[in-house]
Amino acid sequence: MSIPKLSPEELEAARKAATKARRERAELKEKVRTGKLSLVKALDKAKGDDTLSQLKVVDLLKAVPRVGERRAAAVMEGLSIAPNRRVRGLGRLQLAGLKAEFGDR
Repeated sequence: MSIPKLSPEELEAARKAATKARRERAELKEKVRTGKLSLVKALDKAKGDDTLSQLKVVDLLKAVPRVGERRAAAVMEGLSIAPNRRVRGLGRLQLAGLKAEFGDR
């Protein structure tokens, strides 16, 4: 399968869409980092949005205050979440486990 040839207009549109998606995901992480949005609400918001649901779970966990690389890895391992899992790929039990773990944040 070869890469399709895109016109300059199509390339520019794709760049703009990718930039917008990265900004939206960064804004969500920043809201979690600053405490404007809890992890539970961020998960709910991301689950219903195609762009935000592509965010890696580990990146969202590390945005929570006082959660670093080790704690995020430990939580994910305890809930059987793969290190490369994205929010859209979480099962209902994994979501419930994350919400129980971080319900107060």
